[in-house]
Amino acid sequence: MGGHTATRPKAAFCTGHIVRHVVVMAGTGAIGLMAVFIVDLLNLFYISWLGDPALTAAIGFSGVISYVQIAVSIGLSIGIGAITGRLIGAGRMEQAQRVASSFGIFMIGACLVIGMFTAWLAAPLLALLGARGEAARQATLFLEIVSPGLPLIAAGMGCSGLLRAIGAARISMNVTLMGAMISAIADPLLIVVMGLGLKGAAISTILSRLAVAVAGFLCARRHGLLALPVRTHVITDTRLVAQVAMPAILTNLATPVGGVFVTHAMASFGLAAVAGQATIDRIVPVAFAFVFALTGSVGPIMSQNLGAGKLDRVRATLVASLWLVALCVAITWAVLFLTQDMVVQVFSAQGTAAMLIHLFCNWTIAGYVFIGMLFVANSAFNNLGFPLYSTLFNWGRATLGTIPFVWFGMKFGPAGVQVGQVLGCVLFGSCAVMTAFGVVRRLHPGDRATQQAMPVIPPAQTGEAGMIELDELDHST
Repeated sequence: MGGHTATRPKAAFCTGHIVRHVVVMAGTGAIGLMAVFIVDLLNLFYISWLGDPALTAAIGFSGVISYVQIAVSIGLSIGIGAITGRLIGAGRMEQAQRVASSFGIFMIGACLVIGMFTAWLAAPLLALLGARGEAARQATLFLEIVSPGLPLIAAGMGCSGLLRAIGAARISMNVTLMGAMISAIADPLLIVVMGLGLKGAAISTILSRLAVAVAGFLCARRHGLLALPVRTHVITDTRLVAQVAMPAILTNLATPVGGVFVTHAMASFGLAAVAGQATIDRIVPVAFAFVFALTGSVGPIMSQNLGAGKLDRVRATLVASLWLVALCVAITWAVLFLTQDMVVQVFSAQGTAAMLIHLFCNWTIAGYVFIGMLFVANSAFNNLGFPLYSTLFNWGRATLGTIPFVWFGMKFGPAGVQVGQVLGCVLFGSCAVMTAFGVVRRLHPGDRATQQAMPVIPPAQTGEAGMIELDELDHST
């Protein structure tokens, strides 16, 4: 009994200082997320050493499709984190374990199907992006190797989301750091020393994802977050999490879909423009890892406090997150402004590619304040029972906030494409955060919207004896 209680998940965010919770969760989440994207950055760094623009462009083209796959994985992990966090906040620990295990099976199966189909359709998908010749051939090879390994990164992200849901932020961070360490060792060996080029980058990515999956599973099991699924509940459990996960996937897919249009627009200006965009696309997730991490990190804080009925702490979490976004963007802008020449040299950028990097470091980086606002608003929507709002705003940014602005910007060359992409974010980020404050203001104990978002617990009953069957919870969520 004692051993079991030691690993029992606890609602850690329902007490203590909100700002501290947000900083710790987002800080450790940022390091973990940075580790995931450093794998891509290292691939680009060592490939750029080879001095072949076709290989650098191939990384850019394959990266757009890889981001679509990662977006699905992130959406699934948001769903599993939000629902288990809400159940833990409501005191239903055993139910949280069962739901996590049931949905974990679905996650791995769905990502295996997506990965295999991507590998099969790699060449025609890359042709749609404007990839031609050697760049297209190399990008196809990369995707054919990496895509079948999508279930590995999905499993790792899912377990990491579960660990964040109970506040085990440092352990969640260590899971993803494991992948970055493997990549840091394997990349130079496979790409440069063994001369495998892009094939070596793909093998390194698979090894990194395998490390994340194994480490995540072992840590989640050790912390009592997984249990044997109950066959009769697998479909019901999956449907419950899917209510958050599916809109979250649609939300996350919007960003790479918008990226597809931007990449296609850049491709019309030549390989140097694609290479410059690819470099920025890999700098951004590392430089703004804290901002991106807020989406996954403040979710468990909001969902636990919603589950516990502490709505004042939900509002405080939203405000603290927005202040931290502004601070983070200001610091990152200052650092990249001062080091922009070094960034250009490190990635061997020349001509159009160098111009795009300088434009980003000097001016367009400021737009990430509004992207951060959108991400924080999405987290609030996903975890407070309004996931379709996040889908609406993200797709609005990816379509109405990207296509007309980028199309007009193309008249001014590749620089106009980059500026157009940022201007759309200003509009949709501002509208999203105002809507999020409206949603939080309307949350009151006992009202219909709050009851729909919050699991209902029988009076004076918690734990196993007070469990509500999942079909009841399904209606209340």
